[in-house]
Amino acid sequence: MNTDIKNIFNNHPEAAKSTLIQLRELIYTVAQEQNLGAVEESLKWGEPSYNTINGSPIRVGFKGSSCYLFFHCQSKLVSTFRELYSHNLTFEGNRAIVLNSEKPLPEYPLKACIKLALTYHSVKHLPLLGA
Repeated sequence: MNTDIKNIFNNHPEAAKSTLIQLRELIYTVAQEQNLGAVEESLKWGEPSYNTINGSPIRVGFKGSSCYLFFHCQSKLVSTFRELYSHNLTFEGNRAIVLNSEKPLPEYPLKACIKLALTYHSVKHLPLLGA
């Protein structure tokens, strides 16, 4: 983790920092499990952003008391996630999954959503992104 990203995480309350780091680890885990190659980690709009060669960027952030996974708002990602996981996840518009930083992460649906985002350009033509 580069220093700029580490500083972003360190500037959040401890519960949010822990959740954001867990989200980062999930992104890297999914990329490794799916053999997606290198994950590019950068800062976009002051938030950590993650992408793979065939993926759509995922940003992680914290606002209020919630942690967020942000996705490209003009993609089919969040609408697909909502159709598949509305009983497990909370969404904000067409751009984010909202997570309570005080509760355990719902790992299974998050990993599935992360996989779809990191492979988006390969699956965007498929119904429900091939899920």
